[in-house]
Amino acid sequence: MIAPTPQQKAFLDTIAFSEIGAALLAKSDNGYNVIVGSTPTKPILFSSYADHPRKLMELIIKNKPVISTAAGRYQLLQRYFDFYRKQLGLRDFSPASQDAIALQQIKERRALADIEVGNFAAAVDKCRNIWASLPGAGYGQHEQKLVDLQTAFIQAGGRLA
Repeated sequence: MIAPTPQQKAFLDTIAFSEIGAALLAKSDNGYNVIVGSTPTKPILFSSYADHPRKLMELIIKNKPVISTAAGRYQLLQRYFDFYRKQLGLRDFSPASQDAIALQQIKERRALADIEVGNFAAAVDKCRNIWASLPGAGYGQHEQKLVDLQTAFIQAGGRLA
């Protein structure tokens, strides 16, 4: 696996901030061991990176029950982990594997070039169908404001065009 560039790392940190939140990132292994449904006051964490935790969680979103297997820093569903594990030849659900999957997803959305040149809004727009917390995702979950994510990106060392 290739290490992310500084711009890519800042974007990954921004996605983690968007999906997990600063408080829960601080109460976990930087989000890498977080299971969907976690809150800063009630974190639900897994202890082994050998595999995706494969824990089915029921959540209530806008008064509707939702079943999810999302886990890790980028809240990856189990079925997507199984796909990318094979595609990328990954051995586990380690932080490096989670980063590699997120970067592959960003690459598939053709947003890597936007990230590198600092076209942050375009990169977020291209990735919004992957992460429910991004503005305009449309999944019915809480969406972050673009200005807050841009601030997080800059604080993570990202630079804008």
